Amino acid sequence: MQMNERSLVKLKNKKMMWCYLFILPQLLLYLAFTIYPMIMSYVYSFFEWDGLGPLENFIGVENFVEILSDSYFWNAFRNSFVFMFGIVVIQVPLALLMALLLNAKWLKGASFYRLLIFLPVVTTTAVVGVVMRFIFGAYKGLVNEVLLSLGIINQAIDWLGSTDTAFIVVLLVGIWKTFGMKMIYWLAGLQSLPQDLYEAAKVDGASIVQSFRHITIPLLIPIGTVIMLLSAVNALHVFDLVQTMTGGGPAFATDMVDVYVYRYAFAAEDGVARIGFASAAGILYGVAVFLVSLVMGLFVKFTGGKSKKSIG
Repeated sequence: MQMNERSLVKLKNKKMMWCYLFILPQLLLYLAFTIYPMIMSYVYSFFEWDGLGPLENFIGVENFVEILSDSYFWNAFRNSFVFMFGIVVIQVPLALLMALLLNAKWLKGASFYRLLIFLPVVTTTAVVGVVMRFIFGAYKGLVNEVLLSLGIINQAIDWLGSTDTAFIVVLLVGIWKTFGMKMIYWLAGLQSLPQDLYEAAKVDGASIVQSFRHITIPLLIPIGTVIMLLSAVNALHVFDLVQTMTGGGPAFATDMVDVYVYRYAFAAEDGVARIGFASAAGILYGVAVFLVSLVMGLFVKFTGGKSKKSIG
């Protein structure tokens, strides 16, 4: 009996060894390309370093002080959060309305429409940015050609070259690009709602509007707050879209913190990279994103409990 137990233990240990062995490559890659860069970014932030040679010029918190007094950083910071606010306020409610429409039993071809709306999500963001540059281009751009042919405008507009329109265009493209994902989230929430509540409400004579107000909305509050949280956090990182569409221009009108960090780390105008400065900017922005996530996480917890009480 004892021998059987020992053999079972040995067999279990052997299986565990193979599991760890298969996990090891992924773990090493994660440590090398995620954990190590994160740790070193904190180290670099205390140095004036161009990415070449040893870390010798220790300057303490001077990078952080310089960033906090840099108007370009605060401009990028403001743009990032305005973009995030636009995504949450505009995209999330519209995605809910679309999900309600596509969840309707009377709608034919709903699966096709869902696929059509979801396609931009799986399209590479950098490719989308490059294509949008041509679509909104001042010369022979599709948008200008359509508007001119319809007589809506008299002359071509430089949508991405004007400080009045560039940010709006980037925001609209960002909303369109990730709209399908938010719609799927809402659909998942709608399809998880208990149908017996709607049947009971219908028996009691409740209208569609009353059922939506007193059943759908309270039950969707928990998943809705999670969708808002995910949308906000994801919208605060739009480097690939902005970099390919405008590069942060014109006149830094669409500059985001991600683009700001990239510019100092890899695309410095004077040709000298400032890895330490860029790392400090990334850390400050990371702290801001963490605080936003923390506040919204607490809001999710609070609203989730409150919605359950209201239904009960």
